[in-house]
Amino acid sequence: MPTGIPQAIAGQKYISLKTFRKSGAGVATPVWFGEDNGKLYVMTRGDMGKTKRIRNNPAVRIASCTMRGKVTGSEIPATAQILPAEAHAGAREAINRKYWAARIPFLWWRTDTYIEISFG
Repeated sequence: MPTGIPQAIAGQKYISLKTFRKSGAGVATPVWFGEDNGKLYVMTRGDMGKTKRIRNNPAVRIASCTMRGKVTGSEIPATAQILPAEAHAGAREAINRKYWAARIPFLWWRTDTYIEISFG
């Protein structure tokens, strides 16, 4: 089983991150992501629904998508985990390398949670 970033995702601008409710229903959200060492990194807030759903169920599905969330590729199963505070800097660096707007602090001052997505 592959452990790196799938070719269909590598280099894309947005991904659809599908997390799952306790009922099993999937909720897809378009997100920015950074890539580093075969893993993806997503920034968000700790009080967002996707963060709560990942705490309950780390199984996620990702797919390439447009800025508005229209899926443009097939879904890929993955595992997500909420990173501890000491790992935030590395995740933020991966995101900042990809998106210049992520480097503007006042736009993201409420971001307090980083998610690591791994494959395989």
